[in-house]
Amino acid sequence: MDRRWESFPSAREPGKRDSHMKPEQMTEALEQVAAQVGVRVRYETMTGDTAGAGGLCKLKGEWTVIMDRRTPAAERAAMLIEALAGFDTDQVFLPPKVREALTARRALTHTEAAVPA
Repeated sequence: MDRRWESFPSAREPGKRDSHMKPEQMTEALEQVAAQVGVRVRYETMTGDTAGAGGLCKLKGEWTVIMDRRTPAAERAAMLIEALAGFDTDQVFLPPKVREALTARRALTHTEAAVPA
């Protein structure tokens, strides 16, 4: 399994009420966050070597996340988390699970950057 997808929260913590978001809900919330920070999200049909791929890029001066439309919701959410972790979301309302996922991804990125190659 590709490690970038592991950042998506998938299990409820024991003893806590169920505040889990379904992958579709997480993806929708992240799409809204993307729009608020000026990142466009596009779903395209990808074939051949690009099938299932996607990510953040700049198209005509606009930050854009492009994903294969056949990508499952959990992977879409993980890709959006990875892409949005680099943007300032302090002035944007984030559902708690979205905030947790972005914070965890930012911490992972910070840890990866600190490890010498």
